[in-house]
Amino acid sequence: MASADASRTRPDDGPRAAPGTHPHPRPEAEGADDGLRGLEAGLDALETGTAPRRAPLGRVLLRRVVPPLTSLALVLLVWQAVYAADVKPDYMLPGPLDVGRALADQWYEGTILDVVWTSLSRGALGFAVALAIGTPLGLFVARVPFVRAAVGPLLSGLQSLPSVAWVPAAIIWFGLTDTTVYAVILLGAVPSIANGLIAGVDQVPPLFLRAGHTLGATGLRGVRHVLLPAALPGYLAGLKQGWAFAWRSLMAAELIASSPDLGVGLGQLLENARAYQDMPLILATILVILAVGIGIELLVFAPLERHVLRGRGLSRGRE
Repeated sequence: MASADASRTRPDDGPRAAPGTHPHPRPEAEGADDGLRGLEAGLDALETGTAPRRAPLGRVLLRRVVPPLTSLALVLLVWQAVYAADVKPDYMLPGPLDVGRALADQWYEGTILDVVWTSLSRGALGFAVALAIGTPLGLFVARVPFVRAAVGPLLSGLQSLPSVAWVPAAIIWFGLTDTTVYAVILLGAVPSIANGLIAGVDQVPPLFLRAGHTLGATGLRGVRHVLLPAALPGYLAGLKQGWAFAWRSLMAAELIASSPDLGVGLGQLLENARAYQDMPLILATILVILAVGIGIELLVFAPLERHVLRGRGLSRGRE
């Protein structure tokens, strides 16, 4: 009877798996495993990165070159139409050709490149010093609550203060020297760089910092390997704004603090043209100032921004 009972199977007993084998997984488990495998494959692909496909040259030209050239042509057409309509006298509103001739005269005289280099070198040096000051200041303010409560509103106020307001005080403090120009640049650029880094640090997920601490990235190592890379998009935005403030501050300082000892920058050239009532040269200098600002954006900050976005797998970085 015992052997007969042992050979019976209960109605609710299903087929048993053979020794050494595993039961068939449930469909739900299979779907979860597929999802995890897909997630792991996606993360691996994001880490390794695939080389982005380069767009055809015609498409690049159509998307990046044609639109600005079209807008420039429209501006010139409107300008020429206003000039032809005699809205203002010629000596007050010259036409595009007159401005082009004034710029060509500066080129043939061999002065325009020296003038641009004088201003550009001042702006680059001032921005580098502002970067060296604003970066640790922004980190310190972002990471120390008491300092943030005390200094944060001051930085925001300094950022909103027009840089030209510092020029009279800087002239009294330092005289008509290069120190005056650099002081105005620093007072305009440092708050923007610091506030950009503070905003970037605020957007870093706390999980990143905890993970860094777990892996031993503390102190300066944590700042270098975790905090700054995670805050890079906001920091880069602060750098772009800091350069814009530095360039505007430089033009304001050069316009007001004119002296033969300072050399001739774009601001001094603009002031000299105003003194001689040379409106074509005034507009030509304004266009050069605008062109330098656009050139720095396209040659320096736009590639940096694309690199950062591409490193984070964002679509704009692959365009």
